[in-house]
Amino acid sequence: MERKSITVCPKPRFHLSPFLYMQFMEPLSNTDSSVDAAWDYLKEWWRPEVMKAVRYLSPAMIRWGGCFSSYYRWREAVGPRDQRVPMLNLCWDGLFSNQVGTGEFLAFCRQVGAEPLIGVNMESDGRMRWACPAPGMCRSAGPEEAAEWVDYCNNPDNADRKAHGDVEPYSVRYWQIGNETSYDPNGFDCETAAGRTLDFARQMRKKDSSIRLIAWGDSGWAERMCGIAGEEVDLIAFHHHFDSGRKGSPLYGTEYRRDFLCTWEHLMHACHSMENRLKEMREQVAPYGKKLAMTEGHFALPGRNRCEVLSTWAAGVAYARILNVQERNGDILDIATLADFFGNRWQVNAILIPTPIRKQKPYLQPVGWVMMLYRHHTGEQSVSVSFPSDLDVTASRTGDRIFLHVVNTRMDRAVKADLTIEGMKILSGKAYEISEDPEFEITELTPDAFKPREKGLTGVEWTFPAASVTAVELECSDNH
Repeated sequence: MERKSITVCPKPRFHLSPFLYMQFMEPLSNTDSSVDAAWDYLKEWWRPEVMKAVRYLSPAMIRWGGCFSSYYRWREAVGPRDQRVPMLNLCWDGLFSNQVGTGEFLAFCRQVGAEPLIGVNMESDGRMRWACPAPGMCRSAGPEEAAEWVDYCNNPDNADRKAHGDVEPYSVRYWQIGNETSYDPNGFDCETAAGRTLDFARQMRKKDSSIRLIAWGDSGWAERMCGIAGEEVDLIAFHHHFDSGRKGSPLYGTEYRRDFLCTWEHLMHACHSMENRLKEMREQVAPYGKKLAMTEGHFALPGRNRCEVLSTWAAGVAYARILNVQERNGDILDIATLADFFGNRWQVNAILIPTPIRKQKPYLQPVGWVMMLYRHHTGEQSVSVSFPSDLDVTASRTGDRIFLHVVNTRMDRAVKADLTIEGMKILSGKAYEISEDPEFEITELTPDAFKPREKGLTGVEWTFPAASVTAVELECSDNH
């Protein structure tokens, strides 16, 4: 086996945000039961088996909203549950009961140790089909309603929240104004959206000047959004649904099963889409000193309620490469996600929840396993690393502990590499490894198939199995 080397320069480069492993919770109604699947309507609390899976996943941040935000009226889902009125879920069809609202979402975040991020209704993002879907029905909400939500959550003296049983403030720091606003030609144009964002931000900051605000800047809007509303917003949001899986792609339908080597090569190149997207967004916000928030990101494939390829371990390796790209851009990328969190249908979820009557427990998808692995084994500061071409490696550190995220992009063979930390001596180490046949597809019958294996490091070299994702932790000391 050819001798190769992974060499780390331990000088800190920039801080790595823990929010690079965000998840988001959006009631998806008929599309995927999502929130409803996780909520026990008899006990009026979150299902414990879902909470257990989420704690294992350990997301540092959870966002409330998505397209749902554009017609959500938050006051309908606070206070006594028997007084809450169900709402039409205009994007996803069906009804949402509103039994889960602000208090329930924030209780969930507290229980799993995640920072909440709330998306507000910015006048339905100009989409009249959501703002006024039927005569006499108004689902649009202005800046006053958003500001009142901030007050409800963060004002220690808010009378309504206290009357609803929560004496202490929720202290929600992160808020997003606008969601996918630029994607609809019948919604706000850039100038209007930027102006409305500025008004919303000013009104919300009057209630709490310490909040961090995220504005929509996708589709080439970032520069103008920064120019108009930049004085009041902290981050610029975009979404990235990489690899469309169009006809002719090995990810189209079940084509991935015909020639899996072709599928593997295709998945290994998915990270380049993320590289290009971040380069584009970086160039737009750099003159304004703003950081980025990818508040939604995942593969977008035809037949998305199935997309079995995303349950293969090959997809897990592809997700790891994409996470490495995000880490390398951690100087400007503050918030990011690669999944739609949990539900019982979409293969883009981090956690799948089987139908309760079947008694199977929720289990992590490949993207969930990889995000969990990185989340538990990542340093606070990015450092530089050099590595051979058949590996994809990022490095970080906390104190004298060095962390490596190593992806073996070879489907056919293991790679052995010497580990070197410049100016430091490796005292001991552990590796947390996920290695499986790339074609293997996880199901509820094999929920732990991709569980990492912990191994002790006995020397200064390591063999990374074919098609593997490994987190390495090294205890080091200065050579001096």
